[in-house]
Parts: sequence; structure tokens; C-alpha cells
Amino acid sequence: MEDKVLGLLGLMRRANAIQIGEDRSTDAVHAGKARLLLLSADVSDNARRRAERALEGRKALCVPLRYSRDELADALGVSGCAMAAVTDLGFANALMKELASADPERYAETAREIERRSDKATRRRKETAARKGLKRNDKRRTEV
Repeated sequence: MEDKVLGLLGLMRRANAIQIGEDRSTDAVHAGKARLLLLSADVSDNARRRAERALEGRKALCVPLRYSRDELADALGVSGCAMAAVTDLGFANALMKELASADPERYAETAREIERRSDKATRRRKETAARKGLKRNDKRRTEV
């Protein structure tokens, strides 16, 4: 049976909702586009420190995974991957739900935080759409 988390990572790759590799991941974190920074189980200490420095003062959350870099690479279709950044909030929420269901004591808190952020973003989208519907389109109507 295929692991749902690894399958979800492959789906993110196809949807272009994930940045793969140390450089691209840290760039996504610095740009404010990353929602989750995923680290493999066998990530080097240097890469872990680089990830921690990138996350300082940022809103992205760090998630150490139980998968090795080879397992991540196979799921993402690349040659080697110790770090990846999820850039889509919906995918981040789905990934954390799957991780929390597999290992609740390790991932439950992060899953709750991502779900809270996802709910907040959904609520803001609905409010913006409601306000947009009430606005005039700045065109004057003339009587003829």
C-alpha cells in the first residue's frame, strides 16, 4: 500500500505547489511564499541550521519528516531531496492532516496551526468576495 503522504508530495510536485531543494526552499521562505518547510529524517546538520536561520522571523513552519532523503526524492521525482517548501496552503493543510493522523503526538500541534491559518485565509477570501459584490464598478449611468 502506497503511503498517502508520499503520494500527496508527488501530487504537489505535479501541481507546482512545492519548491524542492535547499536553495529553492530557502528562497521561497525568504520571499514569504512557503507555508511549510519539510526536512528529511537524515538531513545534514548544516542544512538543518540553514533552514532554522531561514525561518527566523518568518511565518512558515518547520516540519521534520520521518522519511529519508531517498524516499522524498522518489516521491518527488528528483535525484536527491533533503528539504522542500510547500507553497500552497490547501496542500499544506492536507499534508499536515495526513501526518497528524499517522503520528498525532509529533504533528498534531503543527496540524492545528496550519488548519487555523487555512480557515483564516478561507474566511478572508469570502469576506473579500462579499465586499467586491457590494462595490460599484465606478461607471456612471447616464439617462438618455
